[in-house]
Amino acid sequence: MADAHLKQRGYIWAIAAGLNAALAAISAKFFSSLVIKYGLVVICNVVMWACYVNSLRALSSLQATVTNFAANFLSSGLAGLFLFQEALSFRWFAGALSITIGVLILSKSSVDKKVSSD
Repeated sequence: MADAHLKQRGYIWAIAAGLNAALAAISAKFFSSLVIKYGLVVICNVVMWACYVNSLRALSSLQATVTNFAANFLSSGLAGLFLFQEALSFRWFAGALSITIGVLILSKSSVDKKVSSD
């Protein structure tokens, strides 16, 4: 039970990392003041790395990285669509669905540690 709770928290941290990475990109496009733009990019990236490191404490590096990437990809694409009126093709949505399915498969798989006997 505690292991499942820890893993769930790891996914929350990985998703938070991806969202902060997307927020860094959004703030770079959204604000015109260079001080605000670069300040928010730095802050979002620092928070992103902190969240990512916390996710690595609970998940394998593969699970944390793929979940982080998926959250960043999906939130960046949707932000482009809704905030900047960027067109998203059917291929983008097909890719997003494939990434989401891949993350779900990885989240259900168990990553066993390799034990070597010398």
